[in-house]
Amino acid sequence: MMQKIKNIAYLLIFSLVLSSCGEYQKVLNKGTSEEQYKMATKMYEVNNYSKAIRLFEKIKPAYRGKPQMERIQFMEAQSNFNEKNYSISGYYFDRFAKNYPKSSKKEEASFLSAYSYKLASPSFSLDPTDTNKALNSFQSFINEYPDSDKLDEANKHYKELRYKLQKKYFEIAKTYYRTADYDLRNYKAAIQAFDNLLSDYLGSEFKEEALYFRLKAAHDFVLKSTYRRKPVRIKDAKEAYEKLVRNYPESKFMEDANKMLNTLNAENKESENLIAKQKEYQNSLKK
Repeated sequence: MMQKIKNIAYLLIFSLVLSSCGEYQKVLNKGTSEEQYKMATKMYEVNNYSKAIRLFEKIKPAYRGKPQMERIQFMEAQSNFNEKNYSISGYYFDRFAKNYPKSSKKEEASFLSAYSYKLASPSFSLDPTDTNKALNSFQSFINEYPDSDKLDEANKHYKELRYKLQKKYFEIAKTYYRTADYDLRNYKAAIQAFDNLLSDYLGSEFKEEALYFRLKAAHDFVLKSTYRRKPVRIKDAKEAYEKLVRNYPESKFMEDANKMLNTLNAENKESENLIAKQKEYQNSLKK
């Protein structure tokens, strides 16, 4: 008896699903804009976001400039967010906030735009486009809503994104350094990349290590240089050493840094001797 009741219940549910699907397809393909708007709202409210999105895309031209458009845009953005289409939802929430600056949902949309881009942001080693969008969006949110109950969460996300970008640029600089043995131009690229990181991200979590690797790159570049180019590069490397010591006098890298300084001093002395001998030789030729 119980099994018979279960079977009847399953049949009823199945019939309702088929009926609902049939009704949805009919409205999607042949319904009026008003019917499609009502169906889109219904799909949204029962959490069938993929179907809602199809209808929202279809009815937007008909509702452009009308009061309903505010609700449509927000539901479309929220539907894409719930479907994990984060780059799209970030864009739509941002458009909503700009299109409806007086809306009661503007603050929520601004936060969700930034959060969407953060969720779309890939690992630090990949394209940082969405990471940069998220970072800029959270900065704008923090500036615009200093009293928001989402402020602490926004600051947390901002710090995580900032760390991700720093790590990306730090690893790029290290890659230049590690490949410089195969291409000497990468020493210059590494030095410039570390300098950019240190100037763009003051107080960076990577500052000590970046200063150390910046010194290593400059030091190793000296060793690969001709004696005529060494004086300028030795000066640069020594300045890198002084910057590390000034910022981190107790650095964990200090022992290695001091060894590099000793090498630089020895290279400087040898370079000066070679230049002096070269001058003596040239002067002897003039006599």
